[in-house]
Amino acid sequence: MREQPPYLRIADLLRERIANHQWSPGDRLPSRAQLGREHGVGENVVRRAQELLISKGVLEGRAGSGTYVAEPRERLRVIRSRRQDQRGGPSFRAEMSALGKRGTWDSGTEPRVPAPADIAGRLGIAEGDLCVRTRYEFLADGRPVQLSTSWEPHALTAGTPVMLPESGPRAGTGVVARMTEIGIKVDHAVEQPEPGRATAEEAVLLGIQRGVLVTRIQRTYVADDGRAVETADIIVPARLGTIIYEVPVGP
Repeated sequence: MREQPPYLRIADLLRERIANHQWSPGDRLPSRAQLGREHGVGENVVRRAQELLISKGVLEGRAGSGTYVAEPRERLRVIRSRRQDQRGGPSFRAEMSALGKRGTWDSGTEPRVPAPADIAGRLGIAEGDLCVRTRYEFLADGRPVQLSTSWEPHALTAGTPVMLPESGPRAGTGVVARMTEIGIKVDHAVEQPEPGRATAEEAVLLGIQRGVLVTRIQRTYVADDGRAVETADIIVPARLGTIIYEVPVGP
């Protein structure tokens, strides 16, 4: 029988110390160097063990602070539905309220960002054409649970009251309502989910370990004349959110 890899052995030992209440939820673990000395392994072995336990929700990483025993956190239901748009605004706050949580978001908008090739292709514009880019961090009870980066063609909304998604008379109401304000009817959205791994930047923003499983959703809103009016990359950590699609049926 093959010997168990060292990082799995350390992961089991760390999990056992948590189960025996040596560490409680919210406690910070000793440094990797200290744990390595205690268990006779190198820091890289401890790192792999911690990353495994982070991916399983046993531990959590905090940027610049260390690794902690994870507080019990239920997986949130992230519902993708046509009815989100029919409500006339973002549903994140309402969905979190239904779960007994306070849903908020932070955002930052850059109004003139050249479109990279992949974004240009999704929007049907030329590479380098200017876009309005908005980055979002969605929080439940003050803890990050989802990221999103939105791109809109600058030429589409330039000079209108809705050019900045989180400023002006329709701030925070969502793509559909904002486009309606300037006479553009959004007909449908196309979404493409796929599994991935958190980058270093995403891990810092979400308070997770780099490389843990996430779901990436490419979403594009399309107007009734066939134009793509917005595209976004949405990121949900697998251990924090369950993606649910509601599909309308009937005439």
